[in-house]
Amino acid sequence: MKVSPARQNILRKIRQALSNSVPVPFPQSDGTESVFKPLQQEIDVEFAENFTKLQGKFSFCLNENELVEQLQSLIVTRKWDKIYCRESGLKESLSSAGFTINYSDDLITCDASITGCEFLVARTGSIVMSSAQQSGRTTSVYAPVHICIAYTSQLVYDVKDALTLAKNKYAKLPSLITFATGPSRTADIEKTLVVGVHGPKEVYCFLIDK
Repeated sequence: MKVSPARQNILRKIRQALSNSVPVPFPQSDGTESVFKPLQQEIDVEFAENFTKLQGKFSFCLNENELVEQLQSLIVTRKWDKIYCRESGLKESLSSAGFTINYSDDLITCDASITGCEFLVARTGSIVMSSAQQSGRTTSVYAPVHICIAYTSQLVYDVKDALTLAKNKYAKLPSLITFATGPSRTADIEKTLVVGVHGPKEVYCFLIDK
């Protein structure tokens, strides 16, 4: 078979590259060390700063009672009357703290959804959720506004820490693990940044000191 000049040129360059090995750029590294800077401040402050940089809306609460006050104030201010939540444990916790609301059963037409989370990643400002939660795959994605209720005990510094804890938490990893980093955004169309195309336009995180 006759080989074209262009193909011969490509094969020649490949043979040259294979015969001249490139030195390892970091010979002292074993590949397991993190390339990111270590935590420089309190982990909750680190998360809050990175989360808000990505247009997330953050609020710190000392306890569930303060959470309910802030949450009800937000709902009244925004005039929301259709709040969706599938997590029974979260509903009971909010109800015990005085949260009074008639939840909507329709995710498609709701004003906002409330979920918990698996972890919060401080370095990236990400909310980690999984299909193992009662909220499932869709609750945090379909609603126009996502409200996440989290605790300081769920804070981790890096993505690998969240994955390690997930492996320890479940005998078998959930079929879906989501790292939600702020409201959904895309710049695919004419390089113009658009928020809320394939997910919530707003993301709130209420962090409880617990």
